[in-house]
Amino acid sequence: MADTDFFQSPPELSNSYSSDQWLRLFLKWQMPREILANIEPDLENFGRRAVEDILQWGRQAEAQPPVHRPFDAWGHRVDEIEVSLAWQQLHRVSAEEGLIAIGYERRQQEHSRLYQFAKLHMFHPSSAFYSCPLAMADGAARILEKHRGHPVADRAFAHLTSRDPQQFWTSGQWMTEKTGGSDVSGTLTSARPLGGDRYALSGVKWFSSSTTSEMALGLARIEGAAEGSRGLSLFYIPVRLEGGGLNGIRVERLKDKMGTKALPTAELRLQDTQAHLLGQEGQGVKSIATMLNITRLYNSVSSTGQMRRALALVESYSEKRKAFGRRLIDHVLHRETLAGEKLNYLRSLLLTLNLAHLLGKEEVGVASLSDQLLLRALTPVTKLYTAKRAVSVVSEMLECFGGAGYVEDTHIPVLLRDAQVFSIWEGATNVLSLDLIRVLGKADAAKELLQSLAQRLKELESQAQGQGGATHGFSELVNTLNCEFMALENFILSATQEGEEFVQASARSLAFSLAEIYSSLLFLEMMHWGERAEPNFPWMSYGRRLVVRGLCQVICPGPEHRADSQNIVS
Repeated sequence: MADTDFFQSPPELSNSYSSDQWLRLFLKWQMPREILANIEPDLENFGRRAVEDILQWGRQAEAQPPVHRPFDAWGHRVDEIEVSLAWQQLHRVSAEEGLIAIGYERRQQEHSRLYQFAKLHMFHPSSAFYSCPLAMADGAARILEKHRGHPVADRAFAHLTSRDPQQFWTSGQWMTEKTGGSDVSGTLTSARPLGGDRYALSGVKWFSSSTTSEMALGLARIEGAAEGSRGLSLFYIPVRLEGGGLNGIRVERLKDKMGTKALPTAELRLQDTQAHLLGQEGQGVKSIATMLNITRLYNSVSSTGQMRRALALVESYSEKRKAFGRRLIDHVLHRETLAGEKLNYLRSLLLTLNLAHLLGKEEVGVASLSDQLLLRALTPVTKLYTAKRAVSVVSEMLECFGGAGYVEDTHIPVLLRDAQVFSIWEGATNVLSLDLIRVLGKADAAKELLQSLAQRLKELESQAQGQGGATHGFSELVNTLNCEFMALENFILSATQEGEEFVQASARSLAFSLAEIYSSLLFLEMMHWGERAEPNFPWMSYGRRLVVRGLCQVICPGPEHRADSQNIVS
């Protein structure tokens, strides 16, 4: 009897750099030619590693999650968290590849962060979420860099930015307590003075990722300090004492999470844990804003990396899988689905890499006031937008695999399970939407932001009059975007007259509208460059789908609308 068994060819991954045309185009657009020529061999090599050894370590780490060993064989409390050898290899490659160091060596000046985040974009989806310890380490490094000259800060900063795997540290971020997540005002951890900048911390940190790191930054309330967020201070916490034992830290349990299984996340009890005050008393929440700008950008680049991985798998599968007598890619509705999700990815990538570039400019002192305002306003917007898009894009791509997308050993379901955390970590969607409102509510921030964007649109209008742009429909795209921007501008300028509840109720739709309009602006600026630098690329095909009517979808929640919402949820 003939063997009639059918075996479906699985999707294959190719070099994460050379196969991602939009990542390469963005770098070519924004980086000086000599800088890109210098770093591109490294990006090519890392793109290969991302789908070879790094991917294998990530899968092994996922298969061997961390284990909490509270006692040794003789009954002594040790609270060891054992991680796999693969997790340790991911630590090693992070150091050797300079995934933190690049951002602080600044050999590429204002483009250093862009170079660093291009590598993180490729690293994340293969790393079993080792990107989380890196995010915490980078955020801590940025804070410690601002405290250079302090012996403790100098030593920790050197470890966090090292390329030597034996010297390289990661960091925890111990903020969340039982009283709340994003709202840290109810923090119960206390800090008892020991003299100088030394304190003893006591309390419970309910959700502490990257628990096996060598250090952490955490919030606590110094005895006698005011209630609420204004009474909180920031502390540097060594995880272990010089003798090797834990620094007054008890691991209550490892969290049993929906995803991020390889990442050690624990509930910790601090019992006279020795710590050093960083910065001024009562300025802890202000200090962690610096860290959040970094970690939220990591959240965004991880979201885009996750989207890209799901799309790459489907693109490969679409060429191999046959249904109803044709390959998937030959079915028009499948192509429509794939095209739509690629556009969502593109918007997210443009927002994220633009922020990385703005961050790099700020850190080397060449960012304009407009750049700085954009960085502050668009960091929460980009984080919330990319997080939501990651969940929807990955879910749609999983569906493209049918039943195979629901089977764990295809390594596809993990992409969706893990994606759900993006909209929770570093501020949920509503929290970030309100953060945008706070930014726009400061002095003339809203007016200045709108003027900056309006000026860039005027420059595009002027460029559209030049030879080539109008002929290819560029002018029509600019006009369309200008109409959408004017609708957004009118809403923002009028909303302040409607009262706080009106503004808050519209915050979420405002954030999404701003994300779509700003990403369209970035695309048109890139398209203007690309029609000359890459004339054979289908710019108009993307433009006609990205720059459309209806980008501004801000709701106008008047009294009746809010009353209806109240009745619906009651």
